[in-house]
Amino acid sequence: MHSCCFAGLDDVAVQVVEPSGGDEALRIMEKAAPGQNDLVLMDVQMPHLDGYEATRQIRCLPDPAVAGVPIVAMTANAFDEGRRDALAAGMDGHLAKPIEVEKLAEVLRSCDEWAAGTR
Repeated sequence: MHSCCFAGLDDVAVQVVEPSGGDEALRIMEKAAPGQNDLVLMDVQMPHLDGYEATRQIRCLPDPAVAGVPIVAMTANAFDEGRRDALAAGMDGHLAKPIEVEKLAEVLRSCDEWAAGTR
């Protein structure tokens, strides 16, 4: 994911980690401490390991706090099929590209609800 997606989100505090591929995203999550990551915005077409498979492997990590972090797909597939594929892989949501700032802001703000268990 590119940092430019966060332009216009001044009221949402985020720290962005940009892996070079799905394999690196998985390694980051394997090394993550519980609570270190509030949300994963997963591009489904990443090199080395696609976002669907990276998500499936993250969901199998031994620490339930890390394995259960919310994962939202980012994909050019805006159709119902894209949403279904994301959910089937274990993702919690779906954002179609090009990313709309308002929808991204809504997902980022929902992290508090996920963390509190109210969503």
